[in-house]
Amino acid sequence: MFVGDSIFVSKYAYGYSRHSFPAAPPLFAGRIFGADPARGEVVAFRSPKDGMTDYVKRVVGLPGDRIQMKQGRLYLNDVAVKRERVEDFVGDACGTDASAKVKRWRETLPNGATYETLDCIERGFYDDTNVYTVPSGHFFMLGDNRDNSTDSRVLSAIGFIPYENLIG
Repeated sequence: MFVGDSIFVSKYAYGYSRHSFPAAPPLFAGRIFGADPARGEVVAFRSPKDGMTDYVKRVVGLPGDRIQMKQGRLYLNDVAVKRERVEDFVGDACGTDASAKVKRWRETLPNGATYETLDCIERGFYDDTNVYTVPSGHFFMLGDNRDNSTDSRVLSAIGFIPYENLIG
């Protein structure tokens, strides 16, 4: 998925909140008919900072989880997430040229969800972080292009995502 791509989102998957209805006045508070997302699911959500910008990221942290990046590796509750190297991605994933080779990894979360991530920069800015403890009623999201993603690691821009901000 790339910036500008159009996607369809199943809004009923996590129930409905004021963010489920674009341009509508806030009809109610909280969330109705909701179900929690599972680790590894890709979700659309409304930015908690401006309440207007939509993002699409992967859920890696649930309420109460401890999340940390160490040397580019994801740690969940102090345990490294299983990761294996796969064939390089070739393309413009990092703002370079279309023939660039980018390291690609397959991660497997404790619940068995598996997906691929890209690693544009050795020792990138968010490859080593403090521990993030996910508050109650919130989720921790990461982009699969780890060095080219504004996600929950950037507390000033995204941070923890409140349950009611999930769109689908």
